[in-house]
Amino acid sequence: MEDIHNKFMKVAIKEAKKAYEKKECPIGCVIVKDGKVFVRAHNLKLTRSNALCHAEVIAIDKACKKLGDWRLNDMDMYVTLEPCTMCSGAIIQSRIRKVYFGAYEPKSGAVCSCNDIFNVEHGHNHYVEFEGGIMEKECSELMQDFFREMRERNKKRDL
Repeated sequence: MEDIHNKFMKVAIKEAKKAYEKKECPIGCVIVKDGKVFVRAHNLKLTRSNALCHAEVIAIDKACKKLGDWRLNDMDMYVTLEPCTMCSGAIIQSRIRKVYFGAYEPKSGAVCSCNDIFNVEHGHNHYVEFEGGIMEKECSELMQDFFREMRERNKKRDL
């Protein structure tokens, strides 16, 4: 089963690289239905000047439009970084079955690092399963490279 997870995470990483090329935080996401990529997305927050344009939210929006329903019950999500609070809420509301993520996010990860949104005992109408650390090294390195490059660019600008 690990090979299939790597296969889909590689697609998410390709999406993250598209964000990187646009100087967006390199996060990519795919939603899988029936063992096939259903939709793909990457961060576009800066490009669209919209705080809601995280890869996960864009992917959920695309999937709902393509399916013609807000319920994504039989779908799984692969995302290169542990989802934040906003994205975790959208994942719960859209009823994604399971989330597989690459890198853990110690500063704002809401799945298990800073918060435990998917495991709130009372109050949710849907509970999302999750698994972290899928191709973690590759996903982490992409983020580290991006922020290192940004710091270098800012340092040159400040000279």
